[in-house]
Amino acid sequence: MATVTQQDGVKAVRELTLRGIILGALITVVFTAANVYLGLKIGITFATSIPAAVISMAVLKAFRDATIQENNIVQTIASAAGTLSAIIFVLPGLIMVGWWTGFPYWLSVAVIGIGGILGVMYSVPLRRALVTGTDLPFPEGVAAAEVLKVGSGVGGAEENRRGLILIGGSTVVAAAYFLVAKTRMLTDTVGRTFKVGTGGSAISGSLSMALIGVGHLVGVAVGAAMIVGMLITWVFIVPHWTQDAGFVAQVAAPDLETLVGAAFRQKARMVGAGTIGVAAIWTLLRIMGPIIRGIRAAIAANRERKAGRAADLPLTERDIPIGIVAATILLSMIPIGLLLFAFGNTAPIAAEPGVTITLSIIYTLIAGVVIAAVCGYMAGLIGASNSPISGVGILSVLGISLILAALFHGAGVDETKALVAFALFVTAIIFGVATISNNNLQDLKTGQLVDATPWRQQVALVLGVVFGALVIPPILDLMNTAFTFQGAPGAKPTALPAPQAAIISTIAQGVLGGSLDWGLIREGALIGVVAVIVDEVLKRFSGRRLHLPPLAIGMGIYLPLEADLLIPFGAALGWFYNRWAMQSKSPAFAERMGVLMATGLIVGESLMGVVYAFAVAGAERAGSEDSANVFALVPAYPAVMVVSLAVFTAAILALYFWTKNRASNAPAPDDDALVPSEATYR
Repeated sequence: MATVTQQDGVKAVRELTLRGIILGALITVVFTAANVYLGLKIGITFATSIPAAVISMAVLKAFRDATIQENNIVQTIASAAGTLSAIIFVLPGLIMVGWWTGFPYWLSVAVIGIGGILGVMYSVPLRRALVTGTDLPFPEGVAAAEVLKVGSGVGGAEENRRGLILIGGSTVVAAAYFLVAKTRMLTDTVGRTFKVGTGGSAISGSLSMALIGVGHLVGVAVGAAMIVGMLITWVFIVPHWTQDAGFVAQVAAPDLETLVGAAFRQKARMVGAGTIGVAAIWTLLRIMGPIIRGIRAAIAANRERKAGRAADLPLTERDIPIGIVAATILLSMIPIGLLLFAFGNTAPIAAEPGVTITLSIIYTLIAGVVIAAVCGYMAGLIGASNSPISGVGILSVLGISLILAALFHGAGVDETKALVAFALFVTAIIFGVATISNNNLQDLKTGQLVDATPWRQQVALVLGVVFGALVIPPILDLMNTAFTFQGAPGAKPTALPAPQAAIISTIAQGVLGGSLDWGLIREGALIGVVAVIVDEVLKRFSGRRLHLPPLAIGMGIYLPLEADLLIPFGAALGWFYNRWAMQSKSPAFAERMGVLMATGLIVGESLMGVVYAFAVAGAERAGSEDSANVFALVPAYPAVMVVSLAVFTAAILALYFWTKNRASNAPAPDDDALVPSEATYR
């Protein structure tokens, strides 16, 4: 196993090591198990990059020759496997529709692994297009790099000293708030449902310091676009449908809060999926040029490598050779075809499998490219943890379901069930591409900022996929045996909701059963077209200073308020802080201190998310009937929202004032040596 990398032909650095791979694999097992459980239980997963980086630095610190690049490899392996656990947003659907009763091990491993490896291969040319060729902020990639830099002592002594204090302080504050909120002395979610005419709407938010940190890193353009999307949902869509007599009668909700929630899930999210679809197509068209240039550069680098001049290539050009990438993608279609043939051996597909499987392979190949690019862009825009990955799953299942509906129009009930299962199976492969590309480019951004060798990091990503694919199926089987899934035949009272899998399964059943409301998708697509036009007009007449990313508008429509409301607040705080920093004694130093404080907010909540996930799982195994409140110490009290808002606001403002104080009286260093992480503040 290679253990050194030659950077610029001069400096040898320990990077892809056996001990790093083993450590990454061990972290993978732990974090993936926690992520699978939490995702099935409450519909969210936690980012694994930063916790893995922290653990790696703590362990490898015992070795005198450990490097920042080696720590980066460990977090890359662990984060690839951790993000692959998002496959739980699709695979449980096969049990919910009654097609599977468990998760066949090697079949599940193959589906997850092949999809994930395809995601890695697709992300190789995308790295050149989206990481090195654009100004996307990649908040989590930047945050992970800052953690690695501070932990490894990169930078000047004064910067490291102050930066370590800032990142440590904000980490403690974020972790403490998370923990206290779980005791019920405070709350991590505030919200209120209210009447609008004869219907209603809601305002709610997760008191998440990590979201404030993400907002600081992504900037005001993304924050403003997300606000537009939220207003579309909560001022127009939800109030409209909660006043629609037919919808109200269909839902038969016992209270306004339930009705509002149903309107959001069943109506607004479908509109959001349509907007994301149009924005995704436009995004792909916009980045097609950089992608083509990236492929050309990769081919040129491959020629240099074959000519024996590999050592002369800049570090940023050292990807996995493009020939290997293309061959891997094409050869992957063979096992995919075999898997689809084995899975589709029942009527109606068994009657004419050739056309169905050929079209499915072509769809997988093309949809994989599109989805990898779109998910990579979304991750660069607002981070992997906040990307509406289930929205991409909806678009994927829509596409394959339409193909199957066209091929087998008029199928009977049992045949429709088989087609739904086949659509979910194809979507699971594509979803592996989506989850990995959604995460990989964050990791590759981290690698760029810590001078990692791209091809070694890409090999680490493949290893992470393999480890995750081997671990996820038995965990899913254990969850299904112990709890089952809501909506599945024979579901237990303790059945796990698996909300995203339920939505995607419902979409497949709606398309193939003829009950899907296409009007909602069309409305969302129209909003997407308008958003694209508005964004282009703003950029043209403002000299590109004003910008409303259409994809961020779609995210604002699709995501629940709890997942995105605080991102614009964090963006605004970051904007005000950076305006002050520009006038400070050392602007670059001050801006970097703000980045480190925001990074600490993400670190603290991520670490406590791991602790909470294991505590919930332990309580469940112990037979607790309220495992989600495992840390609860006090009963809920009426003033908890007001008190929590006050404490949360005071803590955030105090952190910003503290950061400003730590940055304002710094000695004026050489700003050229302290340039903030590129494009972090847009």
